[in-house]
Parts: sequence; structure tokens; C-alpha cells
Amino acid sequence: MAVCNQDTANFIRDGKKIVGVALNYMDVVKARNVPVPKEPLIFLKPTSSYLREGRPIIIPKVFSKVAYEVELGVVIGARCKNVSKENAMKYVSGYCLALDLTAQCNLAAARAAGHPWTLGKGFDTSTPVSRFIPFDDVDDPHTLPLWLKVNGQVKQQGCTADLIFKVPDIISYVSKYMTLEPNDLILTGTPNGSDAFKAGDEIECGMAEFARLKFQVCGE
Repeated sequence: MAVCNQDTANFIRDGKKIVGVALNYMDVVKARNVPVPKEPLIFLKPTSSYLREGRPIIIPKVFSKVAYEVELGVVIGARCKNVSKENAMKYVSGYCLALDLTAQCNLAAARAAGHPWTLGKGFDTSTPVSRFIPFDDVDDPHTLPLWLKVNGQVKQQGCTADLIFKVPDIISYVSKYMTLEPNDLILTGTPNGSDAFKAGDEIECGMAEFARLKFQVCGE
């Protein structure tokens, strides 16, 4: 049983930060022919980017290429700092299914110039999430199949077993630099297959038997 703040079921309302991990699936590393990261590659997203099911994903008019990324989300249940890998799971209250929508047009330019990723990762509606899934409902967060469809066609299929850095690794690493607080969300990374979508598309995704989401896409 994890150390749990009971209010974490309201992580969308009460969370202070979203911590993302980039390049965290081995199939992505192989597809891009890049070195395996030696440490988790971390970025932040504002909580204003959250989106609940039933509302549309809105592509900002300033972006020409926005891509889907289906992910396991990990909800923090208790304040933690400098946590060991062995104790990290005690600070998890539960999980969610999430999309980390990414303006690839913006990120490509930012990477080339050595600039931050904030605008390409943190725009409004860029973090659609499912309901809260309690910790005890999931026997092992590292055996969860993930999938995503666009207009009924499968675009991403993967499993959290292929995470390069597992959930305890990420929590321990991040907590060395910043305090994790109840309702914070960690986005653990996406499997291969991320690609652009457009206004008028329908995005559907799922995580094992625990969550399934569907969103309509609109232009701004």
C-alpha cells in the first residue's frame, strides 16, 4: 500500500506541476538511431494544459504540426524529496492514462537553437487525461499495454515494460532536484509511432483494462 493523500483523486484540480520524461521507450531510441539516455530527460508542463474527456483538443493556430503521444501518468500521493528508488513507490497514490500532445514544429526549432520546450509542450489542451486510477487497482505499472488510434486506425502500440527508466527511477531522479507534492503528475514517456494529427480528427487511446479516452480535434 502506498503512502497516499486521499485528495489525489482530484489531481487535475489540485496538482501544482506536470513532469514529463522524453525519449523513454527503447523502440523510440532504436527508431531514431540515437544513444540511450543515461539519465531521464525531464521537462515541465503547466497544469493549465489539462483536458478532461468530453471537451475537444484545440490546436493553436500558431502551430503547423502537433503530434499525439500516449502515456502512463503517475500521480504523486505524498510530499517527497531525495527519495530512494527502493522507497519511491510508497509516494505513488495512483495512475492515469494521458496524452502528451507536442507541437513538433515548435520543438524542432527549439532543439536546433538550444531553446526550452515550454511552448511546444505546454499549450492549452495539450495534456488530456483519464480518471484517477487508485494505486491498489494496478498490480504492476510496468506491464501495461498502451494503444492509440486516429480516425479508427491504430497509430501507436506499446507496453510500459519497455520503459527505459521505470517509475521508481523517475521519481527518485526528479526528487533529487525538486520536491514532488501531492497531486503532481509524472508523464512517463511514449512508445514509437508518434505523428501529427489535424483538426477534424478523432483520437482514441487506451491503457490495458483501466482506461479508454476519445477526443475530437478542433482548430483554433
